[in-house]
Amino acid sequence: MGVLDKKTLNRSLRAARVRAKVTGTAERPRLTVTISNKHISAQLIDDGAHNTIAAATTVGAKQTGTMTEQATWVGKEIAKKAKKAKITTVVFDRNGRKYAQRLAALADAVRGEGLEF
Repeated sequence: MGVLDKKTLNRSLRAARVRAKVTGTAERPRLTVTISNKHISAQLIDDGAHNTIAAATTVGAKQTGTMTEQATWVGKEIAKKAKKAKITTVVFDRNGRKYAQRLAALADAVRGEGLEF
């Protein structure tokens, strides 16, 4: 097993471990964050009904700046959409990533807009 395969496997195991404990409901949906090399996406998911309540992404957006600045922008956008949907609390799904840098910037932006988790 190569180094990259091992890193991918470890990340998927961490994601599954977190996902086993975190479940979204209609009152408190799951805020899941996906960060790639170029883009950042966030979704509010109701696992009971199996649907996405709100989503925000940098794909197709004219966002410029560092990835941390883009993460902050996505956090503010998803929080605004959550307020429109009358959602005040969420559970945070970090999707196997460390809670640092880009992920922390997104979480701080969401909290700054008034969403609780």
